[in-house]
Amino acid sequence: MTVRILLADDHALVRRGVRLILDNEPGLTVVSEAGDGAEAITKARADQPDLAILDIAMPRMTGLQAARELSRSMPDLRILILTMYDNEQYFFEALKAGASGYVLKSVADRDLVEACRAAMRGEPFLYPAAMSSLIRNYLDHGSARAITDREEEILKLVAEGHSSKEIADLLVISVKTVERHRANLLQKLGLKDRLELTRYAIRAGLIEP
Repeated sequence: MTVRILLADDHALVRRGVRLILDNEPGLTVVSEAGDGAEAITKARADQPDLAILDIAMPRMTGLQAARELSRSMPDLRILILTMYDNEQYFFEALKAGASGYVLKSVADRDLVEACRAAMRGEPFLYPAAMSSLIRNYLDHGSARAITDREEEILKLVAEGHSSKEIADLLVISVKTVERHRANLLQKLGLKDRLELTRYAIRAGLIEP
């Protein structure tokens, strides 16, 4: 059986390179491409692939947001996160979002094909450092409070430079609600201000520097 793959990344050059790796492997073929998370959802519904490979930092909608939506609406679809960010927080968020694996772009030529095959067997794929993080998180369980989907949305928008009023208009919520979410984010992440939130969002791969 040929595994039909959707590839989502906002850089055409990255998509071309990844496509070369995948299309040269027997039993794997890229059937559609997307430049952001929202387009990935549309293409997935239209083309019904077996596997979606999503970048994290994309405009309009991140790969994690797309993964959550696809996990809910297409439960049989396997999902892999392919990213340049070796980041613990987003590795765990990827697993929570329904991804079968987390692959670093720096070693995609070595790991991606194996990750695709593992995902289609229903097995998780974790790179070695991620496995260490998983064990450490298990041992430290409960020490950090996870941020919610809505808080993540607001974090991304704050880091992109939107004012509380603009965020409220975009998300159709009150300014007071935006401020409350922002205060919760600062408390949960142990940060002081907007600048630190922006640095955190870049480090976490939610936006590009």
